Amino acid sequence: MTLEEKLMYRCLELAGKGAGYVSPNPLVGCVIAKNNKIIAEGYHKKFGSNHAEVNAINSALKRGISIRGSELYVNLEPCSHHGKTLPCVDKIIENKISKVVIGIKDPHPLVSGKGIRKLRQNGIEVKAGVLENECRELNRFFLKYVKTGIPYITIKTAQTLDGKIADKNYNSKWISSFESRKLVHKLRRAFDAVLIGKNTVNYDNPSLTVRHAKGRNPYRIVIDGKLELNLNKKLFSDRFKHKTIVITSNNVSKKKIHNFERRNIKVISCKTKGGLIDLKDALRKIARLGITSILVEGGAFTSTEFLKKNLDDANMIFIAPKIMGEGIDAFNTSIDLRWYKKINYHRSGKDILINIKK
Repeated sequence: MTLEEKLMYRCLELAGKGAGYVSPNPLVGCVIAKNNKIIAEGYHKKFGSNHAEVNAINSALKRGISIRGSELYVNLEPCSHHGKTLPCVDKIIENKISKVVIGIKDPHPLVSGKGIRKLRQNGIEVKAGVLENECRELNRFFLKYVKTGIPYITIKTAQTLDGKIADKNYNSKWISSFESRKLVHKLRRAFDAVLIGKNTVNYDNPSLTVRHAKGRNPYRIVIDGKLELNLNKKLFSDRFKHKTIVITSNNVSKKKIHNFERRNIKVISCKTKGGLIDLKDALRKIARLGITSILVEGGAFTSTEFLKKNLDDANMIFIAPKIMGEGIDAFNTSIDLRWYKKINYHRSGKDILINIKK
């Protein structure tokens, strides 16, 4: 492994610390090196706050360390436009940094290639494409969101060996192991939102909060085409109800919508196809709220609809060493996931986790 790769891996490690806090911005880490030694580090900590490059530069300057003639490593192209913060490129130029090593170009139209071009125009050497695949993987949520205008979708399923997610009375407590449930809570804090269908609300009355790990709670999205769910359910009555979003049909009455909105619950009206919510229309409207990633936690009908419409980017299937016999199937159709690009198997407590990505 080259020194450039080692330092870029450190950028990725730093960038990951911002997971769950910077969206819809990307995860970015930065390392400044001089004479092959790291002299400063920084990462983007929170949406609206300083970017990674500025935090790294400020870290050095506060300690009286000269960064003139140093090399700056960053996993994503530095910005060159005025947004919520000043352009990172200007800060780099101002401090006479001699070389910038970049993981990947930023696909955002306000940035793409412009940051690199401005650096070179000011006599700074630029190298791009270091650990490109790893950098893309880290920011897969952001990259899809910018390129397509819809969030990155991961479907999470917990099932028995015989493919059941609940018994015939819809009781699903607890199919997976504690270790698997803890992992799901860690996932929730990294995703912008968790999505379920109305049946899951009716039968499970979930909170969809982060409890077995530290971190922020995601938005909670419910699909209820007719807006018939009971407002006494946890999602509409707990102290996090302001983070609940309901997706419904554009045919629903204003009175029904008002009943939800007066509780500070956001309602998004969407097109329908064949009597069902047009998921693509819903995802576009969800993305406009700055939500870049969604963890779909079921149930069977909802997960199947995302698969049938080819709207999933990844699937996480927890298989517990249990046999249900009679029960509710995990999916309502036959779909071959073997053509997906990446399929990995992991142990999670006593469960097996199949991680599938396109």
